[in-house]
Amino acid sequence: MIKDILIVGMGGFIGSVGRYFVSKLNIYWDFFSIPTGTLLVNIIGSFIIGFLTGLSDKTTILSLEMRLFLMVGFVGGFTTFSSFTNENLTLIHNGQLLTMLLYTGLSVFLGFIAVCLGYALSNLL
Repeated sequence: MIKDILIVGMGGFIGSVGRYFVSKLNIYWDFFSIPTGTLLVNIIGSFIIGFLTGLSDKTTILSLEMRLFLMVGFVGGFTTFSSFTNENLTLIHNGQLLTMLLYTGLSVFLGFIAVCLGYALSNLL
């Protein structure tokens, strides 16, 4: 258990530092005022977790420790959006299209509401 936690933590450290550097693109690259660094992190992270999931489904090339390091640690530290998109892919693979649509809709809508409420609460302080 301790070994797994350390493996995830090391991957998360590297992913978080990577996210920090990619998110700096927000300063240098303005594309219709979209936070391009965050957008790139989400897209890159989704691609990486999709690739690793596919690789894990088809081969035994990635050990459990390597999957923990890469998928949970690195990609999880890089972006949690990739976990969200991967969970949606799993729901589709399991034939749960309506569940996927509900999960996506609730995540986006309730996430936005939560951000607004958190912001509003911070203004009360």
